[in-house]
Amino acid sequence: MNYIFIDSNEQLNRVGIVEDNRLVEYYSEELEDESLLGNVYRGRVTNVLHGMDAAFIDIGEGKNAYLHLKDALRLEQLYTGVKYDLDEVIKGGEDVIVQVIKEPLGTKGPKVTTHISIPGRFIVLTPYSRKINISKKIRNPEEVHRLKEIGQRIQIKEMGIIFRTVSEGVEENILKEEYDSLLEIYSKIDGERNYLPTPKLLYKDLNLVYQVVRDNFNKTNTRIIVNSEEVYRNLLVLNDYFSDKLEDKTVLEPDFSIENDMKIQLGIKEALDRKVTLNSGGYIVIDETEALTAIDVNTGKYIGNFSLGETVLRTNLEAAEEIARQIRLRDIGGVIIVDFIDMKDENHISKVLSRMNDAFKKDRNKPHIVDLTKLFLVEITRKKTRPTLDAKVSLICPTCNGRGRIRK
Repeated sequence: MNYIFIDSNEQLNRVGIVEDNRLVEYYSEELEDESLLGNVYRGRVTNVLHGMDAAFIDIGEGKNAYLHLKDALRLEQLYTGVKYDLDEVIKGGEDVIVQVIKEPLGTKGPKVTTHISIPGRFIVLTPYSRKINISKKIRNPEEVHRLKEIGQRIQIKEMGIIFRTVSEGVEENILKEEYDSLLEIYSKIDGERNYLPTPKLLYKDLNLVYQVVRDNFNKTNTRIIVNSEEVYRNLLVLNDYFSDKLEDKTVLEPDFSIENDMKIQLGIKEALDRKVTLNSGGYIVIDETEALTAIDVNTGKYIGNFSLGETVLRTNLEAAEEIARQIRLRDIGGVIIVDFIDMKDENHISKVLSRMNDAFKKDRNKPHIVDLTKLFLVEITRKKTRPTLDAKVSLICPTCNGRGRIRK
């Protein structure tokens, strides 16, 4: 049984996902510092930087937001091969509707786009695209064909649709009802285009608790544990939003606390440690830097019962799964470099990369294996949308500025 836990009080929401008795995702959010991700604003262009093909937008949230040229172009302009000058697309002082696609990180403000998308439970409305796309996790050709046909029937004004994984098997009338609802939200946003004041928040995405439930609730084997009666009542209001009855799998446990749950505590401790021990006796070391994250794999105490090649293979296979889990748990984004133990056998290399790729399929943020270098360093990219777990729960040491070493 998998479950989502929600530990909520007056100051803090802590939400996590447990699969097969192991913590795989964990988020913490102070109520006075709610996420901007997914919010839509009418902002004003304050500065146009021609040398960076970018502009800064005042959205009324402290730091100005960063808008790159490719995120300001209309979608049909992106694929023409024509090189556009920034002045042709955006001008200083004009008002523009943008959506936050990346949280503020450190000294950097949020990153925004003009390509608005409105997520629902089963579908995502993409009003600036005409395409009907199906989640790659839906592999049944007949189901893909069915959803394509439904999309063509319910589509209005050629506004695009992305069918999410949970749309598999959902009846057409439910999908159409959600599409119409998302279309109504977008119409209200677009209707605010020429009104004052600016900047202004036009649309606020669901807060952390409800985003996690919306994106992860699986009708077949997931239940929700919540300790706040207010959050519990609000979840039940969303019951009609799900094809499966949410109330049947949501449990109110006022005494539940993550501090009293050993599995969760061990998972959090693991996610904050530099070194993670593997069951075999091997271990991985994870170092997060501003430029990239480096992960090193070592056999440690594991000596195996077979040849050196088999010992290395088994360690790397176990490490591949654990690395995928740690990336998801720590919410690591950007460039990731993994240094597996050297393998000579091409078949062994293929097995390790295949195991890692399979493990990545559980991650909604879709890590991508880019390349394998000649030094057997595996290059991975993962979309960076918010600060990592470590950045959320820790502070940089004011003495060493984050170097974290003590001189002899």
